[in-house]
Amino acid sequence: IWGSWSVTLGLVMTRHNMPLLIGDAFSAGPIASILSPFVLGMLVDRFFPSQKVMAVMNLAGAAILWFVPQALIAENGAQLIALLFGYTLCFMPTLALSNNIAFHSLASSEKSFPIVRVFGTIGWIVAGIFIGVTGIADSVAVFQLAALCSVLLAIYSLTLPHTPAPAKGLPLKVRDLFCADAFALLRLRHFLVFAVCATLISIPLGTYYAFTASWLADAGIREVSTLMSLGQMSEIVFMLIIPLLFRRLGVKVMLLIGMTAWFVRYALFALGMSDETRTLIYLGILLHGVCYDFFFVVGFIYTDRIAGEKVKGQAQSMVVMFTYGIGMLLGSQISGALYNQLVAGNASPESWAIFWWIPAVAAAVIAIIFFFSFKYRD
Repeated sequence: IWGSWSVTLGLVMTRHNMPLLIGDAFSAGPIASILSPFVLGMLVDRFFPSQKVMAVMNLAGAAILWFVPQALIAENGAQLIALLFGYTLCFMPTLALSNNIAFHSLASSEKSFPIVRVFGTIGWIVAGIFIGVTGIADSVAVFQLAALCSVLLAIYSLTLPHTPAPAKGLPLKVRDLFCADAFALLRLRHFLVFAVCATLISIPLGTYYAFTASWLADAGIREVSTLMSLGQMSEIVFMLIIPLLFRRLGVKVMLLIGMTAWFVRYALFALGMSDETRTLIYLGILLHGVCYDFFFVVGFIYTDRIAGEKVKGQAQSMVVMFTYGIGMLLGSQISGALYNQLVAGNASPESWAIFWWIPAVAAAVIAIIFFFSFKYRD
């Protein structure tokens, strides 16, 4: 679903004369990630089975997605962003919900979760290739496709393993409304460092999601969504080797590799704008597996490991808030401002190179901070 529309949203908006709103459009999801997951996490931990909540969220999201093409065709930027915000209020909580269902159902999450998670990556690849082959990458049809897929997922969610609320029946306290038990994890120094660095590294991540498609199009690459799906293909490979490396390398080394990979990726993007160095772009795309799996997937496993049984849903939602919420909100806004300042109206190789060097340096600094600050023994 997400892979159907978010990868080429920038292209669709550019085609409908709204390129200056790309940063704002990609801010809708992060704001939703900040507002909705905690309340939803509390509901899942105390009141409703995860799989039923997931079905309702996807069905509501499908209804909203269906009206997005009308806003694009009318070139109504305010309506478009409002619809995207409403949709992401429904969709973003399902990221934590799916994690909650998986961790509840799997006997050994460190070994099994990456294998289950890899099928989400396969979905991204199928969506990217389908969009590229059918030629709808810059068409409003991507939202209709996503809406149909959302309906299918809503139905399928009802067949998932029953995941009851772990704290059901316990009295609701004021501290539950503010998810104080989940925030209490921040008293652990290693988790606080992880949360801060996860938030910061998600700022460059927001840049990737918002502007890679537009950058590739300016670089003369036609099948943008198909090329970007190569990143998901590499994700499959690295996802499957996570269980093999987890015990050998440990949490800190794997997280550090993931953060360092973001620096390498953006440096390759900055250096790959000429015809002679075009191969560097492909290498940067292929690094997606290391960038995402070794930080975000390992981060979810690490969070599940240290969270108490009764707040696992809230803990996963908190990580989503830090990464897809605060981090990507800052990333979307900062990258949008950089794009408008450096690239808009002057889409030259030099301007794009400067654009990519900024998140590259930021990722390097964050990795150094993490290396010296994160103290955790597996």
